[in-house]
Amino acid sequence: MAQTVFIDGAAGTTGLEIAERLAGRSEFALVTLPDAERKDAARRAEALNGADFVILCLPDAAAIEAVAMIRNDRTKVIDASTAHRVAPDWAYGFPELSAAQRGAIAASTRVSNPGCYPTGFLALVAPLVGAGIVPTDARLSVNAVSGYSGGGKELIARFEAEPDIGFRSYGLSLNHKHVPEMQQGAGLVHPPLFAPAVVPVYRGMLVEVPLSFDTPTADAVFGALAAHFDGSPLVSVRRGDESELLLSQTDEATDRMILTLFSDSTGRQLRLVARLDNLGKGASGACVQNLNIMAGLPETAGLRL
Repeated sequence: MAQTVFIDGAAGTTGLEIAERLAGRSEFALVTLPDAERKDAARRAEALNGADFVILCLPDAAAIEAVAMIRNDRTKVIDASTAHRVAPDWAYGFPELSAAQRGAIAASTRVSNPGCYPTGFLALVAPLVGAGIVPTDARLSVNAVSGYSGGGKELIARFEAEPDIGFRSYGLSLNHKHVPEMQQGAGLVHPPLFAPAVVPVYRGMLVEVPLSFDTPTADAVFGALAAHFDGSPLVSVRRGDESELLLSQTDEATDRMILTLFSDSTGRQLRLVARLDNLGKGASGACVQNLNIMAGLPETAGLRL
């Protein structure tokens, strides 16, 4: 019998791409509300409590409200907002974070989907902290650019209306909402300095972490990343491949992520770069991956590989 899934916020970019990945899958049946009933509290409550799985594609406050509307202990929730990413009673939905993370996701009824930027940052940094190569008290910086689809309908409309925009930096107050999950997920004492920007491509992102060591460390870093993601169906590790630094308007949707290491000739100065689709592994693809794990299904079912 198919398990039911209700996407609250299904009309947004993330919700639409989740539905596309679930289309045609016999394991799930989508619960939908007519347009006129999407904001009707009673109908939403009925859908939230009636579904086996609920995926929240909502602003933070609305996601918190939706969770409070669930009155049973059966419905499982995946929240794509920022609201619960550092909450102690929610499993963090990045299966590749550690050896135990898939099990935590599978056993939980409440899973917070990671942010797109933190997914790249944690993929690069968490394995190195775990291996003792990067100390927990390191003061790290992370530079990143994303396609404008990550900003939702308003930013999409602005970029499409103003094609001359070439680069838009933001987060200049240095208190971006993604920083707490970066710090917590990597086990860092200090919050990383996060410098995000938006560029004129629809989808795709590059997340870069520069590192500097007193001794040659490039080989150890590459070895730790390669070992951590060995056998991963979605994450691959490469060395010195400049082709992975290109974003374009023609990039196709993907739920994969590629990590690339660049270093100087001494192996002391490094640039680690994660390339991923902000709408794929950074959002909708990750939601479906977590849904598969929670439902006891093959992890990559329905994903764009």
